[in-house]
Amino acid sequence: MYPTVAEVLALPVVRHGGPKVVAGADGLDGRVRWVHVAEVADIAHLLKGGELVLTTGIALPDDDAALTRYVDELAGVGVSGLVVELVRHWSDALPRALVEAAEKHRLPLVTLSRETRYVTVTEAVNGRIVDAQVAELRAAAQVHETFTELTVSGAEPHVVLREVARLTGQPVVLETLSHEVLAYDACGADPVELLADWQRRSRAVRVGERTAYDPPSGRLVTVVGARGHDWGRLVLQCGEQPPHRSVVVAERAASALAVHHLLAREGDSLERQAHRGVLERLLGTPAASAELVARAAALRVPLTGHRLVGAAIRPRLTGTANPPTANSAPALLRELAEATALATRRARVCALVASVDDTSVRALLSLSPQADTDAVLHRLAREIKQARQAAPLVIAVGTPVDSAADAGRSLVEAAHVAAAALHRDREPACGYHRLEDVRLRGLLHLLADDDRLAAFAARELGPLLSRDTASGSRLLPALRHFCEQGGNKSAAAAAAHTSRTAYYQQLARIEQVLGVPLEDPESMLSLHVALLVHDVLAQSRDGDHSTE
Repeated sequence: MYPTVAEVLALPVVRHGGPKVVAGADGLDGRVRWVHVAEVADIAHLLKGGELVLTTGIALPDDDAALTRYVDELAGVGVSGLVVELVRHWSDALPRALVEAAEKHRLPLVTLSRETRYVTVTEAVNGRIVDAQVAELRAAAQVHETFTELTVSGAEPHVVLREVARLTGQPVVLETLSHEVLAYDACGADPVELLADWQRRSRAVRVGERTAYDPPSGRLVTVVGARGHDWGRLVLQCGEQPPHRSVVVAERAASALAVHHLLAREGDSLERQAHRGVLERLLGTPAASAELVARAAALRVPLTGHRLVGAAIRPRLTGTANPPTANSAPALLRELAEATALATRRARVCALVASVDDTSVRALLSLSPQADTDAVLHRLAREIKQARQAAPLVIAVGTPVDSAADAGRSLVEAAHVAAAALHRDREPACGYHRLEDVRLRGLLHLLADDDRLAAFAARELGPLLSRDTASGSRLLPALRHFCEQGGNKSAAAAAAHTSRTAYYQQLARIEQVLGVPLEDPESMLSLHVALLVHDVLAQSRDGDHSTE
C-alpha cells in the first residue's frame, strides 16, 4: 500500500531536484507512510514513524553533536528517510556528522542539488498514498463480502481455498495440526513441488501468534479453529513478506473454514474427505499421477516404495435387532470410517480411510516392504473390531501390490470379497477374509458385471421365478434349502420348517417346472451356481442389504 523510499526518489517531481543517496542506501526499500516537511531540529516527538522528512536544512544546527542527536531522534521514532536540499544552508555537501549518523542507523539520507518545490512532492507522494489506501479499503470490502458469502453458504474447503488463491495469487494449503494436507490450491504452480516433503517442511514452521509470517520458509501461517478448539493451519506460500491484504484474506478464510467445520459435523470430517478424494482417484484412474502420489504422501500415506493392500469394512446389516434406515446408513458408515481410522493409528498403520460408496468403508494400507503383512492385518482387524464392538463387521482385504497403479485393483478386489463374505457365518481365524476364503461366491462377485453370468442364471431359474411370481408359490426358497443341504431332503425340509410330505411335493413341482432331475449331481450343481449368481446380482441392485 505504501511506496518505498526508492520509489519516491524515482518520481519525476523528485528526480527534477537531482536526488543523490549519500547514506543509508540499505534502507531504500523502507516504506513511506507519509511525507512531512520540517525545518526545525526538534521535530521527532511530533512524528509517528514511516515519514519521509523533507527539509532545506535552514534551521538545522552546524554543531556535530546536535546534528548527530537530530538523526538519532529521527531514527528512534522510525522515520523512513531524510531529504535535504543543498541550496539555502549547505550548498556543496552535508556535514560529515550528519552523514555518519545516518549511515550508522541505515537511515536513507538524500540530497537534492536543485531547489525543489516540496509542496509538489508532498502532493504527489501523499496523493499516491491516499489513492492506495482507498484502493486497499475497496479491496478489503471485496474480501469481506466474498468471505461473508462463503461463510453464510457453508462453502466447501476447496472453494474457500480457490478464492484465497485468486485474491492473493499465491498457492495455499489447508493442513491439520499434525501437518497432513486436507486441501490445497496450487494457483497454477506445480502441485507436486508444492506438496513435496510437506510434513518435514511444515513442522519446521513454528509461529507464536495465530497469524504470522515465517521469513525462512516464505510462509504466511494462520491457525484454523473456533471456540478454543484449533484443528488446522492455513498456509500461504508467499516467498516474501506478504502485503496486509494477504493477511486479511488468510484470516477471513480461516474463519470461513472454522464455521464450515462447525456446521459440517453431521458429515464426513475434512480428513475423511481428503482421503476419499485420493481413494476415488485410485479407483477411477488406470494409473496414479505424480500429483496423486504427492497428495497421498502429504496425508502421510506413501504410495511408492511400499506394499499396498486394499481393504473393505462392511457392517452386517441383515439380522441385526435395529437395522439402519436409508437416513441412518450414512451416519453408520461415517462412524465406521472414523473407527477404522482410529484403529489404523492404534495399529500404527499408514492408511487412507473413507467411505466411497453406500455400503462399505475402504482403506488402502501402506506397509513397509519388510513388514509382516499377515501380522499387520491381523492386528488391524483386531483393533477395528475392538473399536466397533457393538456392531458385527466383515473385514476383507485384496491382494497386496507394489505399485500405486495397481492399488485400485486391490481395493476393488477387497470390496468384492467383503460382499461375498457377508453371507458366510464362519470367520477366518485371522479375523479378515481374502479372496481364497470366499471361494466360488467370491469368483461370482468378481464376475458380476459380465452379462453372460446374468443370462446363465436367467436360463436356469427363469421358469421357477415366473411360477413363483404368477402363483405366489415359494419354489425358489425350497430349491435353495435343497442345494444348501447338499441334496439331503430331510435336512432341507427341516431347514425350511416344512413337513417332509409337503416339502417333497415342492421338489416334485420344481423338477416339473424346470424339466431337470434334482437327484442328478450336475443339475443340482448348475442350479446351486445359478442361485448364487441370482443372489450376487440381487445384492448389486439392492446395495447388498438383502437376499432372496
